[in-house]
Amino acid sequence: MKKRISFTKKNKSLIIWVFFIALPYFVQAQRRASNIISPEVLSDNSVVFKVKAPNAKSVQVAGTWSKGYKPNEMIKKDSVFEVKVGPLPSDMYEYDIVIDGIPMLDPLNTMVTRDGAWIQNRLMVPGGLADIIDVKSVPHGDLKSVWYDSPTIGTQQRRMFIYTPPNYDKNNKKYPVLYLLHGGGGDEEVWLSRGRANYILDNLIAAGKAEPMIVVITNGNAVTPAAPLDRPAAMQNKVPSGIGSMAAGTFEKSLIKDVIPYVESNYRVIPDANHRAITGFSMGGYQTQNITNANPAMFKYIGVMSMGLFSTFRNDGSYKKEEHIKQLEELQRNNPKVYWIGIGNDDFLYKSVVEMRKLYDEIGFKYTYRENEGNHDWNSWRLYLSEFAPLLFK
Repeated sequence: MKKRISFTKKNKSLIIWVFFIALPYFVQAQRRASNIISPEVLSDNSVVFKVKAPNAKSVQVAGTWSKGYKPNEMIKKDSVFEVKVGPLPSDMYEYDIVIDGIPMLDPLNTMVTRDGAWIQNRLMVPGGLADIIDVKSVPHGDLKSVWYDSPTIGTQQRRMFIYTPPNYDKNNKKYPVLYLLHGGGGDEEVWLSRGRANYILDNLIAAGKAEPMIVVITNGNAVTPAAPLDRPAAMQNKVPSGIGSMAAGTFEKSLIKDVIPYVESNYRVIPDANHRAITGFSMGGYQTQNITNANPAMFKYIGVMSMGLFSTFRNDGSYKKEEHIKQLEELQRNNPKVYWIGIGNDDFLYKSVVEMRKLYDEIGFKYTYRENEGNHDWNSWRLYLSEFAPLLFK
């Protein structure tokens, strides 16, 4: 579901070739000790990128700070290409170095994150939102990788991550639960690797801005049990691409029948709607709608990130508007305390949110709307989590 610059499947295969064959040609000895620093964040939040590539003809840096992921051209000085970007707003960004048209990792930056097939470098520009995303000297919650049975899906065990708040193991309290869903192409690791969900919760809880809560981070792809390195070897290169299998409705049923019963049987939770929240972005926003529309009494706190009216993805005639309205009316009768919608003004799904809000307004469905300067990317989704979590369980 992510909108990127036009790197084709052929480009992606070339990336692997570059890493193992061409990288020494472009980038000489930079994984050893070097006096070159990249990226370097300056005092005014400008950032200098450098890469030693004496044989390259063109070098760019393409990052999520740029509208449309438009690359910044780097200028060659002797054998080193360099560019200064910004000043940038305080935030966390992802970027690629693009050498002669081929995107690759910055050889001088060991900080990388992953979202599905996208492995990119991380840049942290301090202050502001970055302080909510960064690792701070505050009490930290615990993360546990959990394998659970999923008879609803009917496959082998599946994996999810469960965050328990600071001091969970030192008391007998019961806690509310947030179910946190990812987007198309992602898995249960992405809200941790790129989304920084555990650190966002740590920092908000420490600041008194969010209630201590358990967070359940699931794998929303029903045809895979876990992230790539935790799948059986037999599944290598056999996983369907695209969002079709992820948006089939199977995961939604499993969350209700398998995930929630597991969590409520194995963790100290308050097992009622007033203490359950659910949110997700893109495909996870689609699944959030499906789950809450079909189970109107299950959640009092609902967040839909970067996803609008889901008839956009049902162009086969299966979307039944009247049935959908009946579901929404029943959900409204159950009086959710928060129904939150967030979308970036440059998001390619922006129109679908306009259509969803139009429908909600027509039937008098109550919601809170958040529009930001942003795209269909992690700069928006981390921001949304930092704003949605403080609204929960009040």
